[in-house]
Amino acid sequence: MVIDGKKIAEGILTKIKEKKTKKFFAAFLIGENPASVSFLKQKEKIAKALNIDFRVYKLEEDITQDRLRKEILKITNHKTCGGVIVQLPLPSHVNAQYVMNVIPREKDVDVLGERALGAFYAGRNFILPPAVGVVEEILKNQNLILSEKKVGVVGLGNLVGKPIATWLKGKVSDLYLLDKGGDYSLIKNADIVILGTGQPHLVSQGMLKEKVLVIDFGYGKKQMANDEWQLVGDFNSEKLKIENCELKIDFTPTPGGTGPILVAKLFENFFILVEKQER
Repeated sequence: MVIDGKKIAEGILTKIKEKKTKKFFAAFLIGENPASVSFLKQKEKIAKALNIDFRVYKLEEDITQDRLRKEILKITNHKTCGGVIVQLPLPSHVNAQYVMNVIPREKDVDVLGERALGAFYAGRNFILPPAVGVVEEILKNQNLILSEKKVGVVGLGNLVGKPIATWLKGKVSDLYLLDKGGDYSLIKNADIVILGTGQPHLVSQGMLKEKVLVIDFGYGKKQMANDEWQLVGDFNSEKLKIENCELKIDFTPTPGGTGPILVAKLFENFFILVEKQER
């Protein structure tokens, strides 16, 4: 079964659509990375539908780290600023963590600054990192009980794998953590496989067991036979015949899977933080 991320996202957005706030949502774009521009346009579209004042601050690609921190802090300190995101990736000369650390925990929608991350790892942050929220939402949608499941996480980056792995510890029957180049044969034992390497078609159905759930955060480009480029995930679903495949596999497609839910969770986080501030 293909898991419809757009439908799940619509459910989240419907729940928060009635919420109102006069505070604005700040987003920083450094340079003109086409993918970053595209992602921000998607977020702007959702913000408009939710009647949120979404402000994009565009800064030059060669901006210094210290000046970037000052610009972010200047906007963040506004009393009417409810939440902040910095669109990644940042230019190579910028230390992303150094920049993210300037965002106050109570306005850190992405949970990327050290204060918010530290609170999350201690189990006491106001919100979950968006990728963790996506996993929680999909598991809820699939009516799965985590304590009975063996879970494999492939790719242990700061945005996806690492926070998800932290959240899963103590909640599952067995947990397999694999970074790029690990022993992928281990995921044959997993009931749930979470992918976040960004390596197109890294995992195929032959590497998985029967009745597995694949949650794919991978996002990369693959060149097709006609020299066109196609957006694909870490999971190779092209050979699956959905109605009659050898293995019963539920999976999130790319695009249209985890991406829409991730954006919806971002705005859900924004409203949770705003409500905390207003109380």
